[in-house]
Amino acid sequence: MLNRLLVRLEELYPEMIELRRLLHAEPELSFEEVKTPAMIADYLERLGVEVKRGVGGRGVIGYIRGGRPGKTVALRADFDALPITEETGLPFASKKPGVMHACGHDGHTATLLIVAKALMEVREELEGTVVLIHQFAEELAPGGAIAMIEDGCLDGVDAIYGTHLWTPVPVGEIGYRRGPIMAAADRFDVTILGRGGHGASPHETVDSIVVASAVVGQLQHIVSRNVDPLKSAVISVGSFQSGGAFNVIADRAELVGTVRTFDPDVQELLMKRIEEVIQGTCAAMGADYTYSYQKGYPAVINDAVETERFVSSVQAVHPAKDVVEIEPVMGGEDFAYYLQHVPGSFFFTGAGNEEKGLTYPHHHPKFDFDERAMVIAGKSLVSAALHFLQGTKAEQPVSGQDVR
Repeated sequence: MLNRLLVRLEELYPEMIELRRLLHAEPELSFEEVKTPAMIADYLERLGVEVKRGVGGRGVIGYIRGGRPGKTVALRADFDALPITEETGLPFASKKPGVMHACGHDGHTATLLIVAKALMEVREELEGTVVLIHQFAEELAPGGAIAMIEDGCLDGVDAIYGTHLWTPVPVGEIGYRRGPIMAAADRFDVTILGRGGHGASPHETVDSIVVASAVVGQLQHIVSRNVDPLKSAVISVGSFQSGGAFNVIADRAELVGTVRTFDPDVQELLMKRIEEVIQGTCAAMGADYTYSYQKGYPAVINDAVETERFVSSVQAVHPAKDVVEIEPVMGGEDFAYYLQHVPGSFFFTGAGNEEKGLTYPHHHPKFDFDERAMVIAGKSLVSAALHFLQGTKAEQPVSGQDVR
C-alpha cells in the first residue's frame, strides 16, 4: 500500500502545486481566516472525508476512518499568513496588499489536502483512523492549537506528526531531532520613563533614550553571564521607539523584545533577571519603568519513541543520507501544545534551493520555496502515519523506484 501511495502522490503533484498557488494568492491573517478554512472543508468533503468545521473557532478536522480497526494517528498543517507585503513578483503572488504567505503554510495545507486525497483512495485497506488537523493562527500567540485541542481535535488520537517546509535546509533533506527541536518563544515590553526637556539642556532632564540604550546593552550580558553555557537561550530587542523632534530630549522610550529558551528553569531565570537589569539601570540613572512579560508557545519537545518510529519510517522512502538529525531551532511553533497531550514528532522538510534563488528566510517579503518539498513532505507524513498504524516497519519501496 505504501508504494502505491508514494506513486499516487507523484501523480497528484501537479494538483498539489495548483492548490498551493491558489492558497498563496488569497492569504488570510491569523484569527481572520474565513475563506481558507471553508475551502479546506469543501475540498475534503468532496473527497468523502468526514469533516468538522469551526473547531476551536476557525479550525477544520478531517477523519479518514479505515476499513479495518486500529489506532488513531493525527497529521497537522497550519494555514494562516503574515502581515507582510509580498515582493516576490510571482504570477500567483498575494492579491491582498500587506498580507502574504511568507512561511510556507500554503504549502503545508496543499500537502495535507493531497495526502487526504491519496489516503481516501485506499481507505478500505487502512488499519485505524487518520485525523487531519488543519489549524488556524499558528503565527500569532496564543495560536490556534490550544483552542482546537480544547475543542477535541486530539480526542482518541494516539500519536501526532507534523512538518515545516524549511528553506534553510536544501530540498531533498529531512531534518529531525529527538527531544527539543524548537524553542519557547516569549515577549517582553519595557517603557522607560524619564524627564523630557530641551536638547540644549540635558542636565535638566533624564534622557529616556540614553537610559533605554543602557538597558539594551545590559540585557546582552544576561545570557553570557547568568545562563549555564551548556544550555541555550536568546534575548533580543526587536523594537526601540522614542522621540520625535531633533532638539527635544524624549521623556519615554519603549522597547519590545523576545526571549527564546528550551529549559523552563532558564525561562524563569531570564524573566527575573531582565527586570532586575531594567530596575537597576533605571535606579542608577534616575528613571522609572514599566515591564511586562508574556509567555508564548512552549518548546517543541519531540517524543523519543515516536521520533525513532518516524526516522525508521521515513528512511523507507528517502535515502538514509538525506534523513539527518539537526540542531535545535530557536524559532517557536505551537505544535508544542499537541505534544504536551499526545506523543509525536515534528520535523523539517528541506525546501531551499540555491540554484533557483530560493534562499530568502522565512517571514521575508521575497520568501518562496521549492515546491518539490511538498511531495517530499507528503511522502514522509504518509509513511509515518502508516508505520504507526501498522505498528511494524513500513514496507520497502520497490527496488530502483524514485520515490523522492
